[in-house]
Amino acid sequence: MDLSELTTYAEEKFHIQEQHKWADFPGFSVLVNPDTGKWLALLMRQWDFETGEEIQLCDLKCGQQNLPERPEPYLSTPFRMKGNKWVGVKFNDTTDSDVVFRLFDLAVYSDHMQGYTIVLDHAPTESMVIYPDTPLPVQRTVFDPDEPDMPPKIRQMQALYEYNGGRFEEKCWNFYRQGKFMEDYEDNLPWTGTFRCYYPTYHDLNVQQLRGYFTWRTHVRKGDFQPIATSLAYIYLYELLNGIGAQSPEDTFQKLRTFEIGFLDSGFGDSGMRSNLHRWMLAYAVLYRLPPALVQQYTDSTIWVQDTALASLLSSETASDEEVFSALCVFGEKRLVQSPVIKKFGTQGKHLFASSWRRVSKSCFPNGRGFFTACFGPKKVSTWEPFANAIYWESQRYSDTAYVLNPCREYYVQNGTWREKCFDKRNFDLVRYRAFLHETDRILRNHLKTGHYLKRKVGEAWITSFVEAAIQAQQQADEEAARPKITINLSSLEQIRQDASVTRDSLLTGDEMDVGIEASPESSPASLPAGPDTGNEPETADSGSFAPLDDLHSTILLALLRGESVEATLKARHLMPAVAADTINEALFDEIGDNVLECDGNTITLVGDYRDDLLQLLGGKTNE
Repeated sequence: MDLSELTTYAEEKFHIQEQHKWADFPGFSVLVNPDTGKWLALLMRQWDFETGEEIQLCDLKCGQQNLPERPEPYLSTPFRMKGNKWVGVKFNDTTDSDVVFRLFDLAVYSDHMQGYTIVLDHAPTESMVIYPDTPLPVQRTVFDPDEPDMPPKIRQMQALYEYNGGRFEEKCWNFYRQGKFMEDYEDNLPWTGTFRCYYPTYHDLNVQQLRGYFTWRTHVRKGDFQPIATSLAYIYLYELLNGIGAQSPEDTFQKLRTFEIGFLDSGFGDSGMRSNLHRWMLAYAVLYRLPPALVQQYTDSTIWVQDTALASLLSSETASDEEVFSALCVFGEKRLVQSPVIKKFGTQGKHLFASSWRRVSKSCFPNGRGFFTACFGPKKVSTWEPFANAIYWESQRYSDTAYVLNPCREYYVQNGTWREKCFDKRNFDLVRYRAFLHETDRILRNHLKTGHYLKRKVGEAWITSFVEAAIQAQQQADEEAARPKITINLSSLEQIRQDASVTRDSLLTGDEMDVGIEASPESSPASLPAGPDTGNEPETADSGSFAPLDDLHSTILLALLRGESVEATLKARHLMPAVAADTINEALFDEIGDNVLECDGNTITLVGDYRDDLLQLLGGKTNE
C-alpha cells in the first residue's frame, strides 16, 4: 500500500483532499477535516538516495488506544507529531490497507466528537473578568439534517448513532442498532453512483446513497437483483449476518445462497466477494449449528480437499484404494499420477501404493508417534473469530458446544470464546512424506518392470520393508485367486433330490411301480459283521428304519454298516450315489454333527469313526 491509496480513500469517502501547505517542503502534506479545520493526518514523502526508493510515512490522529495489543510492524509511535493521539504508519508492501482505512475512519469520527469542559475551581472574585455567555457555532456532521427530500425514517436512523470513542466494536453496535430500526424500510429513489469503502455502514453514506441502497434492497428482497456499488452490496450481506431481514438462521443461509446466485453469478460484485461470502456462510453455519453437508460446497476448496485427504490417510483401513491414492497425490508431488506404475497398471498400481501406506502408517517412530503424526503433526487448537472481516455484532452469548465439520476439523465455543481444532499446514513434514512416496514408486517400478527406473535416495532404505510386504501380500492374493474353487450350495440339495426323484419315476416301468423291487439279500437286515479286530464279538443291529430316514435310505445305511455294496440297490431304484449320500448325511447331521458317508461320485463309503455312533442310533448292540 502507498500514500496515494489513502488520499484517494479520504477524497472518495469524506471529500477530504490532500493539502500541500509548505512550498519549501513539497514532500509534506496534510489531510484536514473540512468541518473542524483540524489535521487528521500528516503525510511525509522522502527520497532515499542510497536505495533509490521513496520512503512514505504518515502520522494519523486516531489515538494510540485504538491500536491492538500487538501492533503490526508498520504501525509505531508518530514520526513528527507529539502525544498519544497520534499513530505512525509506514507504507510498504506489508501495510494492510484495511487496517489503515479503519484507523483513518477513527480519526474522522473521533474528531467530530471533540468537546470542551471548563471547570471553575474557585468562585469568581471582583478582580476576575466575567464573560457573558457566547453561543458556539453548530458543528456540521457528515450528514446534513437539513438536506431536502430526507425521509423521516432516515433522519430518525441517523439520530440513533452514538459516538463513544469510534472503536470498531462500536461501529458494529451502531450498525446493528440502526439496521434493526430500518429492517422493514422500503424506498423508491435509485442511485447509481460510485462508492468505495472498507467495512461500510449506513453511517458512511449520505442521504442519496442511503435512499439508493434501500431502493436496491427493496428490489433484492423481491428477487430482482440489479447492479450496485460493491460496497453497498456488502451492507446487505452484513445485514443478513446480523439477522436483519431474515426470520431464522435457515432463512438467513438461504438468502445468502440466493444472493450468490442472483448477484455474483450475474457478474456483479468484485473478485473477492465470493470468497468472503463463502467464509461467512461457513462461519454462520457453525454458529447456528446448521448441517455440515449444507455448507460443504461453501467451504474453501483448498481446506476441504486437504481435510478430505487427511481423513482418508488417517482411516486408510476403511478407505478404498482409490481414496487413499487420491489422498497421497494431494500432498505428494504432482508427477505421482504420471508414474508408469499408475499409467501402465492402473488399479493394481493404486492398490500397491495404498497397501504400502496402510503398512507404514501403522509403524511407530522412536518418539512414539505414528507415521501419520510424524508427517502431519497432531491437531492444533487456535482462537477462531467467525466474522473478523465483517461488520457483525454478537447480539447473544453462545452456550458451550462443539461443531464437527468433518473428521479433521471442528469448532467449539467455551466461555464465549470460539476455537478451531484442525491439522495445521505449518506443522506438516512433507519432506518425510514425499520420501515415502519416492521410495515406494522406485520399488514398484522395479517390481513391475515399468522402465524409467528411479535411484534410491539417502535415508529412504527404512521404507523398503513396508513396500515389499505389500507386494508379497498381493502375490499371495493373486495365487489364491488362481486356484479353482468348488462351491457347494447346500440350499440347492432339496431341489436336486426332487429332480432325481422325477428322473427315477420316469425310468420305472408300470410293473416295477406296481410290484416294487423285491428285497435282495443285500437289503435284508441281518447280523452285522464285526469291525476291525479288537477282540470283541460281532455287533448286531435291529432291523427296521431310523426315524430321520425313510425305509430305502435306512436299508442303504444298514448295508454300508454290514460292509456290503449298495450299488445294486441304487441302480434298481435309479438313485445317484451322491444324492443318496447327501440325503443320509443331512438327516443324521443333527445327531452326529458331521458327514457319516463319503462319495467320490460312484461309490459310497462309511466314515469308520462314526460306526459305533450309528449302531447306537439304529438300535445295534454288542454281544458279550
